[in-house]
Amino acid sequence: MVQKYGAVLTTTTDATVGDSESSALLAGGAAPSVQQKEGHASMLSCVSNLTNTIMGSGMLTFPLAMASSGIIPGILTCIFSGCVGAFGLYLLSLSARRAPHRSSSFFAIAQLTFPQAAIFVDAAIAIKCFGVSISYLIIIKSLMPNVVESLYHDLTSPNTNPPAWALSGRNWITLIMFILVPLASFRRLDSLRHASYVVLFSVVYLLAIVIICYFNPLEGTAPAGDIHLIHFTPNFISTFPVQVFAFTCAQNLFPIFNELKTNSQQRMNIVIGTSIGSAIMVYEVIALFGYLTFGSNASNCFVGANIIAMYPSTSIFIAIGQLAIVLLITFSYPLQVQPCRNCLDKIFHVGTPIKVSSSDNDDEIVDEDHAVTDMSPFKHTLLTAAITGFGFLIAYFVDDLQMVLSFVGTTGSTTISFILPGLLFWKISRDDPSMSRTLNKAALALAGYGCCVFVFCSGYNIYRIFNPSENLSN
Repeated sequence: MVQKYGAVLTTTTDATVGDSESSALLAGGAAPSVQQKEGHASMLSCVSNLTNTIMGSGMLTFPLAMASSGIIPGILTCIFSGCVGAFGLYLLSLSARRAPHRSSSFFAIAQLTFPQAAIFVDAAIAIKCFGVSISYLIIIKSLMPNVVESLYHDLTSPNTNPPAWALSGRNWITLIMFILVPLASFRRLDSLRHASYVVLFSVVYLLAIVIICYFNPLEGTAPAGDIHLIHFTPNFISTFPVQVFAFTCAQNLFPIFNELKTNSQQRMNIVIGTSIGSAIMVYEVIALFGYLTFGSNASNCFVGANIIAMYPSTSIFIAIGQLAIVLLITFSYPLQVQPCRNCLDKIFHVGTPIKVSSSDNDDEIVDEDHAVTDMSPFKHTLLTAAITGFGFLIAYFVDDLQMVLSFVGTTGSTTISFILPGLLFWKISRDDPSMSRTLNKAALALAGYGCCVFVFCSGYNIYRIFNPSENLSN
């Protein structure tokens, strides 16, 4: 009897449907009988979830990014960052077809390319998603007291104050966790499609704020500063990475590929293109109208990194906008927990051997680590409780994780958005004659670009540690 743990599974791609069919690399070509899963998610659901993963609180910093370089460079760098992010997603979607049938993941692709590093790949993704989920809770904790105070004064007498308990951010994240935990417990991204629709409504409301307040400035709005077509400032060093990381969503590309009904490459391209294209348009509108409204003040003002905070808080129109940000963050939280849980499952999973017969009548055991169909209910509950519980405790007691999360974003986002997509596809297509050599080289170039961003952003973060007086507000 021969035991092969971590055996590699390969697939063949149906030219018409585009689904990957898994088979084991066993002697004699025998394959274990694994029940084939089918996707049930619609195109709209997948686009909504991927777009929701992309667009978070980072969109509020784009006016600052444009103020640091001018209108033309601000527009071009946003488009460039979006296109690079889309290319990384495209490479991941091509790589996903080499994994077992609808069981693609970073772990599965790493097993085909760099098997010794597979567990470290999932560990990096889990840490990144966990860090981002904590930042979401801290944002909710900091925003909710302001939202309550603004709405309370608008709906009641301006001279009265809301109850003391309602002005505690800790109380609010405690209450909101009763909403977040059930949402984070869903197994499939498709189950979060309705939450994603709420987030998209919040985004539309934020767009309405920046456009309406440009053409009809609210009373008390600060006068606009200078406006430039091209005007680079030292702030550009810190704002360019914001644009780079604003398109991070690679952690949910594989679940979407697995769940999309008829996941042909053409349909995946539509999902990726629509999601990235929508994010680019939203970012450009917020950046342009926010910059035109406040001009250079968007970079000089302390709250310039949060465009909504620059509008007069006396307006209920703006107060509802702040509430929309809270909703956006609240319903984006499960989209970070889901990939974190899946990666931890791969890290802690001990594969169940499957016994099959080979051509020489010897039994052969294959560990189907990265083709596991479902997580057990107990393990699913335990991992969900651990992620949400520890995240809640950290967010409850800590108010400022800016530097820690900055390093998490620099390392995690760069790794899963640029370095891994480039390296994994480069390795998996290097000896495949059906793959374009140009595309193979472009994948390696993307990995190189990611390494450059990694070094630059990490170096800048280290510089800020030793030069805190020069830190820019974020």
